Amino acid sequence: MPSLELQTRNAPPPLESSQRSSYDGENQHDIAIVEQNLAPADAGIAAWRLLVVAFVFEALLWGFPLSFGVFQNYYSQQPQFANNPFISIVGTVASGISYLGAPLIIPVIKRYSKYQRHMIWIGWPLCILGLLAGSFAKTLPTLIFTQGVMYGIGFLIFYYPIISFVNEFWIARRGMAYGILCASSGVSGIVMPFAVEALLAKYGYQTTLRIIAIGLVVLTGPLIPLLKGRLPPSEHTAAGKTNWQALRSPVFWVYCSSNIVQGLGYFFPSLYLPSYATAIGLTATQGALVLALLSVSQVIGQSSFGYLSDKRVPLNLLILISTLISGLATLALWGLAQSLTALIMFALVYGFFGAGYVAMWARMGSAVSEEPTAALATFSLFCFGKGVGNVAAGPLSAALIKKGVVVGSYGIMRYKSVIVFTGSCMLGSAVSVGAWWVKGKWPRNLL
Repeated sequence: MPSLELQTRNAPPPLESSQRSSYDGENQHDIAIVEQNLAPADAGIAAWRLLVVAFVFEALLWGFPLSFGVFQNYYSQQPQFANNPFISIVGTVASGISYLGAPLIIPVIKRYSKYQRHMIWIGWPLCILGLLAGSFAKTLPTLIFTQGVMYGIGFLIFYYPIISFVNEFWIARRGMAYGILCASSGVSGIVMPFAVEALLAKYGYQTTLRIIAIGLVVLTGPLIPLLKGRLPPSEHTAAGKTNWQALRSPVFWVYCSSNIVQGLGYFFPSLYLPSYATAIGLTATQGALVLALLSVSQVIGQSSFGYLSDKRVPLNLLILISTLISGLATLALWGLAQSLTALIMFALVYGFFGAGYVAMWARMGSAVSEEPTAALATFSLFCFGKGVGNVAAGPLSAALIKKGVVVGSYGIMRYKSVIVFTGSCMLGSAVSVGAWWVKGKWPRNLL
């Protein structure tokens, strides 16, 4: 292998025992100097600066596809898109690619780590171009390709290098860091639904997409130079191959199955709460309000669950609390909701507990393996599992949504199957973790 050949060529000549001890001492001294020159982990200006910049990027660029429910409600009322059951595919493709592509992009990042900043400069413009191209779309397939595929691929390319930088800076407090990072999209969700709703009502979708593209350039472009990792290029190139040993752990597969099942139902509330609100006689602005409150609750929930997962509360207990309560809230609160107050109650409960699940991915990964590349690989596989549910949400919703609306009935009839499916997925996710836990097969350090 080339790497072994290089090591042989550069290897020092054999040393006597006294020389070898001197050589080892000097080598350890050099390593100590490098470590002293690194920015501190889990604290310090550099670590917090990166986390704040990553927060802004995720809030704006990931918050946009997660606010697609407002776009979907608008598109469904336009003549060229009306009565098309596959409108939701636009939003699910954008976010689905970002999830599903994680296991593919992570090995590339680890193999070519010194080019991570170059990847950001490739992916970020592709997101912007996707929005600009989508503003000229006249058909649904064109919207799917531009606002969906182009945006999703661009996000995939630039986002995961940022996650890699975060992992370099945040180690012992990674759960907290991921909780803050995950909450960023919820922060944008507080504002973005109202902004998008107002822009669509005044200018239509074409001008709205152009305004959003320009806004993203102005707000995020100047921050790209601040996206830097903690390790120097020499340390990056030594990263080598990604460690996939986690796949041999039974704990990983339990977490993975729980994550996939939870992901199958997770996205439906954010997709359909605005249109559900309209169907029960509320205004589009009130629907956007419900979506915004869902985002507020997500911010609090993800920050809380991320913080608690840093070995403050047993991880498996947090998973059960997240999935059980979000499942019961879906079946009871959303299914019976016939007013704005009821929808708000559901949004607050579901947002807090349902969204808190994602913030625990970092600790799920470290629970499976503490090795850095293995933890990142595990995170990418959890993203993939979430993406399966995300992409499936579009076709599933087309099959689950009914045509008639009967106000006063469970789920006003039209959304009955969606609500039952969502609640069942949350409860199924809880069962997959709870059943294994009850059998007493969890490692002692996870209980």
